[in-house]
Amino acid sequence: MSERIPAVVLGGTGYVAGELLRLIAAHPRFELAAAMSDSQPGEPLAAAFPHLGSAYPDQRFTSQAQAQEIVSTARASAVFSAAPHGASAALIDALLRTAERAGTQPRIVDISADFRYATPQAYAAVYRQPHAAPARLAQFSCALPEHLRELPTAHVGHPGCFATAILLASVPLLAARLIAPTLFVSGVTGSTGSGRKPVEGTHHPLRHADLYSYGALKHRHVPEVTACARAACGVEAHFAFVPHSGPFARGIHVTVQAQLARALDSAGLLAALREFYALAPFVRVESQAPRIKDVAGSNYAHLSGAVAGGTVAVLCAIDNLNKGAAGGAVQWMNRMFDLPETTGLTAPAPGWT
Repeated sequence: MSERIPAVVLGGTGYVAGELLRLIAAHPRFELAAAMSDSQPGEPLAAAFPHLGSAYPDQRFTSQAQAQEIVSTARASAVFSAAPHGASAALIDALLRTAERAGTQPRIVDISADFRYATPQAYAAVYRQPHAAPARLAQFSCALPEHLRELPTAHVGHPGCFATAILLASVPLLAARLIAPTLFVSGVTGSTGSGRKPVEGTHHPLRHADLYSYGALKHRHVPEVTACARAACGVEAHFAFVPHSGPFARGIHVTVQAQLARALDSAGLLAALREFYALAPFVRVESQAPRIKDVAGSNYAHLSGAVAGGTVAVLCAIDNLNKGAAGGAVQWMNRMFDLPETTGLTAPAPGWT
């Protein structure tokens, strides 16, 4: 058995953290060393996540100081931050300062929004607060694993869940210059995308058997999508995005439409998508429209599309907690430790969720 790699999860009680813990429990190389929680240090993991009780029967949440101690004593460690934006950067900065003093080399994937922008000004423009660790921004790249083959930095800021689905559908079209760079996007997300803290948008009697939009044409992920698309293919695109809340817990479905820049039919579109993602093990391009039930609970993304009357539509379905967050983060961390990208992530969707 190869040496196990200690894994640390920051911000350990939310839905994304729970998904990270589930994936780490089944990973052949990562081993949970600490799940940090400011709100529940010393409490059993199983109290927050009863479904993980068999995987972590005795594990308890740690404090920030305990997590820093682990990172300072392990030569290399895999650190996943599922802390909220605004809090994650400060936690990561403190951890990296501890590691630098100890001479250790943790690798970090931040799943919050704190390291998705290249400058503190760009971050502050979206989140209306100063960045907590602006000097660290240059140490992070923000991209999907499918769109950045060589990682130029030590750490990664993972794109958001909506951003993941939109970028998977859009970047192949932009990279091949198949479309005009104005894209119209409609997306539907499950209630887990709003986090664990109950709010009106996730309250079951309001969300059940309903569908409604929010933040039309002003969603805060749009600048992130624009920046990631520019970095992935060098195109300055405009995304007109209308998000919706769906009456289900897990999953995202997006539809991206644009005007064609050159002649193309539906078969040619599918061929172009398959060629672009030929080396992407978690992206499947099918002739039939994607369904959330076919990807929920997995790290797979399903794409399809159609062309008619000079307009192209690309459809994408992912799991917001897995491919859009925790699974994508593990996928990045596998690459950062020179493991096969698919390690611990190939379980199929359960279906009928």
